[in-house]
Amino acid sequence: MKRTFWFLHPITIFVFSIIALALSLFLYIYWYVEVSSGLQRVISKTNLDPAQFVAWQTWVVIMVLSILVAIILLGIILVFVYQRKTLALYRSQHKFINSFTHELKTPVTSLQLYLETMTRVELPRDKQKKYLAYMLDDVSRLTDNINGILNLARLEAKVQGVEFAVVDLVEEVVEFYRKNEQLFRESEILVNKSRGQSYYCSINHSLFQMMLMNLLSNGIRYNENDRPKITISFGQTETRVELTISDNGVGFEKSQARKVFKKFFQIEEQELTHAGGTGLGLYMVDQVARLHKGKVTAHSNGPGKGSQFVVSLPRVAMTKNSRINENE
Repeated sequence: MKRTFWFLHPITIFVFSIIALALSLFLYIYWYVEVSSGLQRVISKTNLDPAQFVAWQTWVVIMVLSILVAIILLGIILVFVYQRKTLALYRSQHKFINSFTHELKTPVTSLQLYLETMTRVELPRDKQKKYLAYMLDDVSRLTDNINGILNLARLEAKVQGVEFAVVDLVEEVVEFYRKNEQLFRESEILVNKSRGQSYYCSINHSLFQMMLMNLLSNGIRYNENDRPKITISFGQTETRVELTISDNGVGFEKSQARKVFKKFFQIEEQELTHAGGTGLGLYMVDQVARLHKGKVTAHSNGPGKGSQFVVSLPRVAMTKNSRINENE
């Protein structure tokens, strides 16, 4: 391991730079005051005109020098902040690479084991079906991870010409759950909908479904209950439609409410007995909400007390199935 001397650490350099600049400014002001006092004594003893020695431009010089020092200080602070953010991003990316490698290696290893077993041993049909089901789950897991990276690239590239449609949000969510119900068969998902109540907004179907899938998967993955429970509810104001997804999962500290949407962010491993993931799911949720000119917020009363995610989208007072095209 490469040894780093304490005096070369960025924080140490930053502190010494601040001290040096502050000391320089102090010494300059101290020197100026001492010189001015000496001149005043000379002037008082010799009855000379003070204007010949103390000109108003001197204070302008002090002001200019002070501004320059302030600019230098600001520059150092900005460089320091940038360096710390770069270091944090590097650590996050390193953690993501390790995590994502594990997410890819685990199903590949599992697939290899099952295939080798089926190749070497003559298995009964029921065991073959069982192993094939396991392999299909591993393939699905690999597909989800690969699609996650592809979707992230698509979002960050801000694809042009995205098509939006005005839909009833309740019907959209119910239809999504109906088509993907088999993926959540080991979880309890409740959709709270008011009879006759419609919540219209403009969405892109594929992106919205990706956002829903990430939110529901997040509530199931970060959950230590035998049967994860997720509740989906709806609400609206004069200008916004709100989709609320609540779960009985592990929750998080209130201070992490904004961090959970950062790229590569994950709850510390020691806080969970099992979770996995790449730290990209909620980041993509936030990006999708932004593409819809909306926002998503997270709430939790603390670890072990579940989480709540509120997606707020612009309300559209239009007839159902009206279609519009927008370029983002």
